[in-house]
Formats: sequence, C-alpha cells, structure tokens
Amino acid sequence: MLKKCAMLAVLVTMLAPGAASADWLFTPNIGPVFGGSASGREHLSYGASIGWMGAGVFGWEADFAYTPEFFEGDDDDVELFDSSNVTTFMVNAIIGIPAGGTSGAGFRPYFSGGAGLMHVDAFGKFGVFEHNRTLPALSLGGGVTGFLTPTVGLSWDVRRLSTLRGEGETLGNSLGREQLSFWRATMAVALRY
Repeated sequence: MLKKCAMLAVLVTMLAPGAASADWLFTPNIGPVFGGSASGREHLSYGASIGWMGAGVFGWEADFAYTPEFFEGDDDDVELFDSSNVTTFMVNAIIGIPAGGTSGAGFRPYFSGGAGLMHVDAFGKFGVFEHNRTLPALSLGGGVTGFLTPTVGLSWDVRRLSTLRGEGETLGNSLGREQLSFWRATMAVALRY
C-alpha cells in the first residue's frame, strides 16, 4: 500500500503543472552512431540542436548532426571507401513531462519525432565509386534533460534515424535501392535561455 501511494505521489508530481514559462534550449552534443547501416561498428557523431519548450508539454527542435567515416570499418578491415560521412538535419516535435515545464534546476524526460534530410557522401577507393545524395528522412527517439542550475544542465538522448524506404539509390553494398538507418545516442550540455 505504501509503495502504491509513493508511486502515485511521484506520478502526480511529474504531471503537475509548473510555473508558466517557455524555454529556449541550445544543446551541443556528441555520441556514438551504431546499428543498422553503420558498417558494424560505432562511429562518433557530433552536432547541436536548438529548440523551444512551451509552458505546456509541447515544443519543437531543429537538430543537426555530422558523422564522419560512416561507411568505413575498423582499421583491420579491408576498406572499400576512402572517405564517407552522413549529415542529418531534422525538425522534431517534442512532448515533455512534467506539464508546464521546469523552472530552475529540474529533471525532464521527453519524446521526440520528426522529419528532415539526410545527406550521404561516400567516395570509393581509386575513384571507382562516388555517392553524393540528399534523402528525406525520419527521426524518432527520446531522452532526459536534468538542469543543475536554472540555465545549465545535461541531456541524454537516443534516436533512430532512417531514410524513407526505397527513396535512396544503391550505396555500394547492394545492387538495389536501400534504406539507410541507424541509432544515435548522445550526451549534451543543455543551455536554457
């Protein structure tokens, strides 16, 4: 019984509206890209997002990320590419908890999803293969932001990014059209204005 009451109190606290305010957030981030089309190993991605979280549960963000050596394997592998990278630009809707936002130091889990563009550059060994294409893409994920002070915090985020199925051309590792997809996990410094 006590355990149920404690869980109910935590839920009510999370959903209770806070002080009415809107926050602008700037979050430079870094983290691994893995799974899917990411050549069987983790790649380091870095970028930034700028977003707005309203007094309610809804907000938006514009997210940019760059991942070098995306199609390149480990140093021990036979390399098919001289260089490769993937750049993403996404615009996402955000649903954050607790309702009403957080003021001062606080903790806020969120979910995000949206659409944008994924640009792929891949240059094969000896100039045999070159791929330079921008494709429509989708993003879905979530994370948590915790503020240590009223303006500075940390954010952890996991997202699945994917081009639309059948929209791309061959990327060199198959004969037909492909869907480029991968996971991205980042840690960011969150600056609130």
